Order: sequence, then C-alpha cells, then structure tokens
Amino acid sequence: MDNCGAGSGAAGRSHREAMARLEMEGNQINLDNLEKGIDNSAFSSLGEEELCEEHDSPHGGNERKRREGNGRVASYCRKALQPASKAKRFCKAHAKALRRVCWGLLGAAYLCYFIAACWLNFQRALALVIITAVVIFFMCWSLFKKYCGAKVLTLLSPLWKCLQKSWPWLKWLLYVLLLGGLVTWLALDTAKKPEQLISLAGFCVLVLFLFAFSKHHSAVSWRAVFWGLGLEFLIGLFILRTTPGIQAFQWLGDQIQSLPIIVFFSCVMSILYYLGVMQWLILKISWLLQISLGTTPTETLSVAGNIFVGQTEAPLLIRPYLADMTHSEIHAVMAGGFSTIAGSVMGAYISFGIDAALLIAASVMAAPCALAMSKLVYPEVEESKFKGKESVRISSGEERNILEAASNGAAASIGLVANIAANLIAFLAVLEFINAALRWFGEMVEIKDLSFQMICSYVLMPVAFLMGADWADSPLVAELLGIKIFLNEFVAYQQLATYKRNRLSGLEEWSGSRKQWISERAESITTFALCGFANLSSIGIMLGGLTSMVPHRKSELASIVLRALLTGICVSMLNSCLAGLLYVPTEMGNCVTILINANFTSTNYNIYTCCKQLFASTVLENGTLYFTGAWDSVPESLPCLTGCCGHYNHTYCTA
Repeated sequence: MDNCGAGSGAAGRSHREAMARLEMEGNQINLDNLEKGIDNSAFSSLGEEELCEEHDSPHGGNERKRREGNGRVASYCRKALQPASKAKRFCKAHAKALRRVCWGLLGAAYLCYFIAACWLNFQRALALVIITAVVIFFMCWSLFKKYCGAKVLTLLSPLWKCLQKSWPWLKWLLYVLLLGGLVTWLALDTAKKPEQLISLAGFCVLVLFLFAFSKHHSAVSWRAVFWGLGLEFLIGLFILRTTPGIQAFQWLGDQIQSLPIIVFFSCVMSILYYLGVMQWLILKISWLLQISLGTTPTETLSVAGNIFVGQTEAPLLIRPYLADMTHSEIHAVMAGGFSTIAGSVMGAYISFGIDAALLIAASVMAAPCALAMSKLVYPEVEESKFKGKESVRISSGEERNILEAASNGAAASIGLVANIAANLIAFLAVLEFINAALRWFGEMVEIKDLSFQMICSYVLMPVAFLMGADWADSPLVAELLGIKIFLNEFVAYQQLATYKRNRLSGLEEWSGSRKQWISERAESITTFALCGFANLSSIGIMLGGLTSMVPHRKSELASIVLRALLTGICVSMLNSCLAGLLYVPTEMGNCVTILINANFTSTNYNIYTCCKQLFASTVLENGTLYFTGAWDSVPESLPCLTGCCGHYNHTYCTA
C-alpha cells in the first residue's frame, strides 16, 4: 500500500509521527556513512514524511505554483537584461578603442571651443591659449619620448659626443653672450628708472651673503645656482613684464577671488588632487627643474610640490625616500618649505586684500630660487641614491569619487580657518605683550613708544632699502619683515593689507610723523618678501612634520633646519628684489578728467594723486590763484581745487 495514501485520519497520522520519531532515534546521522557515501536512513525517512505532508497539505500546490511563477519572472528578467549584458561584454572587450573614441570626441569638442574663443576675442582668450599650449607641449613631449625617444637619441649620439668635446670652451662663450645680453637689457630698461638698480644690487648682496654662509664653499654646484636664478628671472619677466603673463596670472587671481576663499581653495585643491591634475602638474614642473638644475628627482619633486601645498604636506610626496636622502637633499626639502606658502593659506592672504596675482607669482618664482640657493648654502658632497632615477612615483588620493574629494576638501578647510583665526589672535596678543613690555622698559630711559616694530624698522631698514623700497617707505617695510621673521607672516600680511586699504581709500600719506601707507611699488616688493613660511615658529612645524616620517633622523634634521630657515628668508627677499627690478607702475588716467568727474563725497588713491598734482600746479601770486601745466586754461580748475581742499590740507586751501 502506498505510504502517502495511508492514515488519512488523525489517529493514523499520530501513529505515523510516533513511528517516525522512533525510527529517527534508531537511525541517527552517521558521519562515517556520509564520508563513505552511504545513504542515511534518518534523512530518507524524514524526506519521505515531508513529501507526504506536502501532498496532504492544501498549501502544497500553492507553494509549487509560486515557485514556478518566480522561475518565469527570473527567466523574463534574464531575457530583458541580455542586451545590457551583451553591451557590457562589448565595452569590456573594446575598452581601449572606446576610450580613444571618447578622448577623440572630447578633443574635437575642446578644439571647436578653443577656435571659437580665439575667433571672438583673442585678447580675452590669451590665458586659455597659454594654458592650452603648455598642456599640448607636455603631451607631445610624452608621446615623442615614448615612441621616438630611443631612435632620436641614437641618431643624435654623434652630435652629442661632439658637443661634449666642445662644451668646455663652448659653455664660456654661452655664458659671455648671456651676460652681455643681460647687461644690455638692464642698461636699456633702467635708463629712465635708475632707482630700480638698487634692487639689482640687493639681489647680488643677498646671493653673496648666502655664499658666505655656505656649508662647503668649494663644492657649490654653480650650474644649479645660475640655472635656478635664471629660471626665476625668466618666470618673473614673463609674469611681471609680458602681456600674456600679466593677463594669465591676473586671470588666475580673479578666479580665486570669490566665495569664502579658504573653503574654495581647499575644496578645489582636493578635487584637482583626486583627478590627478595636481600630480601631473607637479611632475612636469619637477621635470623642468630637474633637467635644468641637475638636481635629484626627490628633492626637486618636493620643492615643486611646495608651490601648491604646505611645508609638511610636500614631503609626503617623497615619504618613502626620505630615509635615504642626503643632507643636501634634506636641506633642499626644508628650504623649499620655508620659501613658499600653501595654496590654502594663500586664500587667507587674498581674503585680507593682498593681490592674488602677485602671491601666485611669488610662490611659482620661489621654487627654482629655493633649489638654487639650497645648493649654494648646502652643496652636495655625498653620493645620492636617487641621482640616476628617472622619476619618482606620486600616490593618488584615497577618495572614491569627485564628490567625496570636494567634501573632504571643504571639511579640511574648517580646521584651517580655525587654525588661522587662533594664530592671528595668539600672535597679535603676543605682539601686544612684547610691545607693552618694551614701552615699559623704554619709559625708564625716556624713550617714548618703544615697540617691536620700531626696533625692526631700524635694524632691517637697510635690507628693505636694498630690496628696492623708497627710503621713506623702508621703515614700514622693515617693520613688516621683522614681524614676518620673528612672529608670523599672517600678522605681517594683515598689517600690509591695512596699509593698502589706507592708500586705496585716499588717506593722506602722512599723519603727523607717521606714514599711513606705502607706495604701490613698496607694496609689490613687500608682498614678495613676506611670501614664505620662513619664521621662527615654523621651525617646530618643520621638525615635527619630518620627524614623524623619519624619526631615526631627528638629530640630523635638527642640525640642518636653521641653515634652511636662513635660506628660506633670503629666497623671499631675492624674489622681492626681482619684483623691484621688474616693477612697472600702474598707469593712471588723465587727472583733469578724473577730478572733473569726481563728486568728492569720498576719496580714493586716484583722487589723492590727482589732488597732489593739482596742488603742485597751483600758484598763488599777489593774492591771485592761477594754474599751470595740465590745469592751465581748464575752467573747472578752481572747483576741483575746492573739492580737493575739502579732504586734504594744503597752504592754497586757506588762501
């Protein structure tokens, strides 16, 4: 009789369950039987019982139908997803070709955009042209080096050997030509502005000063020194004198004067780092410095990174190599950190009111100068393990997508903002404490208003004058230098921003015996001189950052850091000397037009300057006022004079 048909009543079912339990007890699961592949009767009887119950239960059919329905749905889903699966397999198989097609389409779209921008307004698109040209150059160079480099080197090897033989006398001919060209250019350029030669003299004095403090005078690599200073000069000439350079850096400055600057800077830097743009840019700058100065990849990469990141972040780029770097290379890493500022901190200075284009220019110019002066102060006398390395790897960011990178950058800026605020409060309080103590000591010997700034103005005044500041502006510039070196560049830039606001608002230059602002040229020189982390408080930051990466070299780092600090201070001053030499004053409009159109309800620097010109053109003779120069025969001369007298004091105002 069939097992499933027996026992339809409740008593029969109870009997079966009891029998099944007894059978289970008598047929326990046997692991030996499982290992030998023998069926276990316990599983068999239980399986039969479940099947019987499934057929007896009214829900068994429903369960089977549900499973069949699920199977049909799964089958339909598989059929529906077949095109997507095929597309995925196709993309995977032809990934390289599809990538080329995408890049080709993007390139074609950018080419159309580029042509349209140049066609509509070439002057406006000049910055775009420069950026595009730089990117295309490096892309072409990479392709050329990859596919044709070895062949070209083989073809040029005879010429290279001939050049090597002739180089001992050929290099001196090249040096003479370059020196002659530089002297000729300087003579023509400074003929109408001889005061700019003071900056050149200051540049030479600072280089000689650093050479005097060199660790190994006879081991100086003059190739690194001259190439570094030459690159610094060329970059400065491009940025400060050429129209494309001025427009490109002004455009960069304009892009970052928006939104809360620090948050914007931190967010953008994080995104660029995630996309690999920063790594690419740092590597290309490093390559340029390396082939020209002859420095090793590790130290060059760190200094190039300092253009964009801070003194503790840049060494992270070469962290795996720090343990084996020579003392000269470590000095270069430190000097690069002291000579430049981080991109995010640059945002803080811009928020104070400092010119963004000058800050960017100062940071870029500092890189070759820092490497050059580092090799002058601490020449290489050891055998570097990285001299023959072609390149150094840079790790990428850990973010998984661009939104996470932007979020992390914005979040990191919160701590930076708090750090900046705390630094300003702390150092301003320290400065006030020092000044209060100095005033107390000064009163003991009848010296009034003795302060830290006053001491710096006397001690560093010759340095400020050699950098190119006018003698009248030199005390204020010297004060700012002292604050930057002994306290913090934050406080110095804040004070410089105050002087700049006073000038732009049209305040009188002198208030009693105290100058209220410095000239535009002195502002430019000071902006370069303050652009760097080289101050006493940064010693601890530098040592703390590097010691955490290579703790076993702590004593070596401590023995190098002071010399690196001196190098960093002088690099910023050398940049300021170059800025003074290449400075071009901002052209003003016609003063007659400016004052005629002014309403004199408020003042600005243009009104102040034009009022000074009007006062100089005014003559009082026998109680009668008349005007000379540009103001001669101008009917509005007297109303303009009245407007100027409403804001500025002059002897003619009481006539």
